[in-house]
Amino acid sequence: MKSSKPVSWTVVIAMLLSTTALTQAQGDPARQFDGQSAALRKPGTRIRIDLIGDSTQTDHAGYGRGFCANLTAQVDCLNMAKGGASTSTYREEGLWARALQTKPDYMVIQFGHNDLVSKEHLSRQVPLEQYAENLKRYVLEARADGITPVLVTPVTRRYFGSDGKIHSDLSAYSDAMRSVARELKVPLIDLQSESIAWLDREGEAVGNTLAITKKDAAGKTVFDKTHLNWAGSFVFGRMVAVGLGNAVPSLKHYVRSRAAKLPPEGEKDMRILNGAAVTIVLVGDSTVAPQGGWGPAFCADMTRNVTCIDDALNGRSTKSLIAEGAWKRALAQRGDYYLIQFGHNDEKPDSARHTDPGTTYDANLRVYIADVRAIGAVPVLISPLARRTFRDGKPYNEDLQRYADAARHVAEEEDVTFIDLLSLSDAVLDGMTQAQADDFDATGHPDENAENPTAKLDRTHLNDRGKKVFGRIVADQLIRTRVELGPDVIGVTASAAPSADNRGPMTPKQLSPQ
Repeated sequence: MKSSKPVSWTVVIAMLLSTTALTQAQGDPARQFDGQSAALRKPGTRIRIDLIGDSTQTDHAGYGRGFCANLTAQVDCLNMAKGGASTSTYREEGLWARALQTKPDYMVIQFGHNDLVSKEHLSRQVPLEQYAENLKRYVLEARADGITPVLVTPVTRRYFGSDGKIHSDLSAYSDAMRSVARELKVPLIDLQSESIAWLDREGEAVGNTLAITKKDAAGKTVFDKTHLNWAGSFVFGRMVAVGLGNAVPSLKHYVRSRAAKLPPEGEKDMRILNGAAVTIVLVGDSTVAPQGGWGPAFCADMTRNVTCIDDALNGRSTKSLIAEGAWKRALAQRGDYYLIQFGHNDEKPDSARHTDPGTTYDANLRVYIADVRAIGAVPVLISPLARRTFRDGKPYNEDLQRYADAARHVAEEEDVTFIDLLSLSDAVLDGMTQAQADDFDATGHPDENAENPTAKLDRTHLNDRGKKVFGRIVADQLIRTRVELGPDVIGVTASAAPSADNRGPMTPKQLSPQ
């Protein structure tokens, strides 16, 4: 893009879809990982079992949490699955090396959904022969480290035919895994066969009750045929847990005798997914607030089922919002979700607002998280919106990056959903010239001089066009992580949206769908 003419927000969204930086930003805000402590186990546990696989094993979109819930408290159940991973990319991205560092006793390994070669021939996809070889390598390396591998054929996609039966696209890959298990004498859980049998018996309508949602090309909310909600996680997670006890008889006494029930969090998420009313509260500074922030457009992207309250205030930091009592008032809204974004004013030098990333900024974010959880709500941390000031042809936000890194770190430690808006907004700007980026600039914002004392243009706050772009990005990112909110976001056509489904970033411990 070399022209300096203004860019419409729909064009910007189209750029997002092909931006490498966005793809990286949509990846997992990586699970907090310390190689030196990775092998430490939960007190009171006797064995550790790792889940190794793709999004259909993860906690928020797969059967991971249902599997772990069906094991006894003597098991340290660690979910190392990664959305979008195949037998190839799980190794290439260093995730296998990390998993080995956790020193589990058993690894429950399931791949296939992303290995399956499609007409697009994505780089993560591998043919059957390579798939089998990759599985063998995982098995042999696990055994070399004293770990017992257990293979799991991939859970079926819920593709029902006109005959009312499942027509799986993963049969060949499941057969290849069975062959590897026979050849190397690996315990096998045949989840592909069992999940097909269960769905054939229960039917498509019941299968849909286990699904999360996504948006189709027309923006309509439809059932996701691959990924699982809480109920689906506990159905198929139970199958895998029982299957593990059967495949490895010595583990049978670690499997709960009765199927686990959904915890209160799961019950609430299912109510929301099925249409319960929701209140979302936004808190932060002027880049979220109504006059010059993305908040109003985010709220406009919500359905009528959502009460969306923008309590962000101009000029505030993590420190001053609390000190002035504004945070207490926001908590009094009794929201179900709190989206929290600060940074622009935390870096200001005055003592009433200044905080330091790594110390006081982090401590304040932890206060927000604890307070939100204390009222039974869900906190979501968001890194600061990028400023639109260019250096050497690129947006310059190194000062805000320190706060974004700190917010990510807190989210990882607290197991809180994290939306890296700084990276996402930088990705938008990275494909622009300064003149094009200025097409988002606000005029007449009361904080303009405070934010931009030497600039002629307000390159911090947003006009209506900018609000639409960045509000939509936050909305789509939110439902990629908090999948139960998928039906509560108004869909748009694929050509005008940064995402047309729920694929993308996860909470640090609940890794993404593919």
